[in-house]
Amino acid sequence: MPLFLSTFVNKVDRKGRVSVPASFRAALANGEWPGVVLYRSPLLPAIIGADLAYMERHSAEVDEVASLSDPRQALSASILADSRQLAFDPEGRILLPADLLAHAGIDEHAAFVGRGKTFQIWQPAALEAFNAKAQALVQKNLAQNGGLA
Repeated sequence: MPLFLSTFVNKVDRKGRVSVPASFRAALANGEWPGVVLYRSPLLPAIIGADLAYMERHSAEVDEVASLSDPRQALSASILADSRQLAFDPEGRILLPADLLAHAGIDEHAAFVGRGKTFQIWQPAALEAFNAKAQALVQKNLAQNGGLA
């Protein structure tokens, strides 16, 4: 299973192509398919990326339960319907679909953010704003709780 770490900002060309960070491509190299799977984050102005095995686990959850009454089941079903399999070109780039670019507000640059089993792709300024809010929340919680437990 790949492990995605760190943050990288890469240029997006006029056609919507962007180079996937080398360490992310290396993490994906052991997978069964030479590319990534991307979908719109249901909660953030970002794109979520994963390997095919991660998506297969979502598929297994959807196949097990026929009812969408379970919120996790509904989320998995919507993620699968929105997902795109994108192959790497010879330079290690992917072509980001226009609707995914629009969802994340990405134009000239894309920030790839490792999140462990998955990664996110953000518009860099939006990522900075999100990280600043997250850091402020962490500091507030630490101050209220007297530090780390």
